[in-house]
Amino acid sequence: MFFQHVYDKSLAQASYFIGCQKAGVAAVIDAKRDVDTYIEIAKQNNMKITHVLETHIHADFLAGSRELASLTGAKLYLSDEGGPEWQYEFDHVGLKDGQTFMIGNLKMEVLHTPGHTPESISFLLTDTPASPEPIMFFTGDFVFVGDIGRPDLLEKAAGLTGTMDAGAHQMYKSIDRFKKLADYIQVWPGHGAGSACGKALGAVPSTTIGYEKVRNWAFRFANDENGFVKYLLEDQPEPPSYFAMMKKLNKVDRPLLTEVPKLKKLDNQEMLDAMKKGIKLIDARVKTEFAKGFIPGSINIQGNNAFATWAGWFLNYEEQFMILADENQLDDLTRKLMRIGLDNILGYVPSTNQFTENGGTLDTVPVINIDEFKSILKEPNIQVVDLRNTTEYRSGHVQGAEHVFIGTLPNNFDKVNKDKKVVVHCQSGDRSTIGYSLLAKAGFKNVLNYSGSMNEWIGLGNPVVS
Repeated sequence: MFFQHVYDKSLAQASYFIGCQKAGVAAVIDAKRDVDTYIEIAKQNNMKITHVLETHIHADFLAGSRELASLTGAKLYLSDEGGPEWQYEFDHVGLKDGQTFMIGNLKMEVLHTPGHTPESISFLLTDTPASPEPIMFFTGDFVFVGDIGRPDLLEKAAGLTGTMDAGAHQMYKSIDRFKKLADYIQVWPGHGAGSACGKALGAVPSTTIGYEKVRNWAFRFANDENGFVKYLLEDQPEPPSYFAMMKKLNKVDRPLLTEVPKLKKLDNQEMLDAMKKGIKLIDARVKTEFAKGFIPGSINIQGNNAFATWAGWFLNYEEQFMILADENQLDDLTRKLMRIGLDNILGYVPSTNQFTENGGTLDTVPVINIDEFKSILKEPNIQVVDLRNTTEYRSGHVQGAEHVFIGTLPNNFDKVNKDKKVVVHCQSGDRSTIGYSLLAKAGFKNVLNYSGSMNEWIGLGNPVVS
């Protein structure tokens, strides 16, 4: 058996390449959208991808299953569980609980494990030449390392009222089924630490059934289903706004994108004309460079592992946008964006140089240090805005700070007082710089960025309230 774990750090998303070396055939589970990765693995190992599997209709990324099937001729093996509202709307081999199928000499058994979503399935793998017993369990968003999938996304992100309580009770029953599997079986989940699909995911890539029975919080409620449901639903992080679109696009018969797009380089006039039409310019430079000088009206989203997540919060799927980034970053950034379906890119701007060379004047971010922040806190007409998520804010915040989660800031500009001096902060300064750029673009003038944020504030022993 050949096995390779493929991990996208930007979305904390895992996919799997599993092959039968004797038969020269392979399967991919939960493929990311830039599928050239899997095609290259198959080429290097003289295998043909014949099966493309999904554990459920994903909300956090746009699956590349159909792109991969289109390029390789593989068949799609997808869940037919969950009822009529949870069916894929394109041709596939439908899978039900208890079904088995072969990938060469590898046997896959389907287990219906609802809770995260009604149609969720997991795959139990047996390497038949080696043993008649299963050895690997691919759980998707059912069981993670140290956590389990959240059942509230359908309600909070997609607006499907009443689904989270039902999902939590389904999850309790699915966990009971999980406990009956052999302790030695390896568990390979769909996500790791940093994913918004759970609240406390572990950072290691895999686990075992036995380890999770001992370590995972979900197994502490053996005879307390209501306690389990309550704990599962409380303190879940805010789901990114793009999740609703992913649910739709992963279910319907959408246009395919079978290669990474090549972006057009825009000259200064093209960029300015586009901005006048309302097309957003995303500045992907690090926050310190952005603070030193940025094109007025641009939005700072650093090109790090969180780039796609924040882009998904602030970009519209029906509108074009532009990127300001070094040419060496473009392939990486474009891949990150296409993984959540943000393909409508007008082009890129390589730096701020062409703007200034043509007479443009850059704006700067007024970044303040901790001493300046403390001094401002004593002033009478100020507003401190904490841009962190709800759980972070509740765990401890600066006395008097008002909470506006960064992801919802564009819908809550009315909560920021234009008549006061405003200081924005977050945990480490990344989100506060995004927030500053959004406020500046919206016309706010008297805004300061405490970039040291809560890490510095708490690290130096300053008080917080919770």
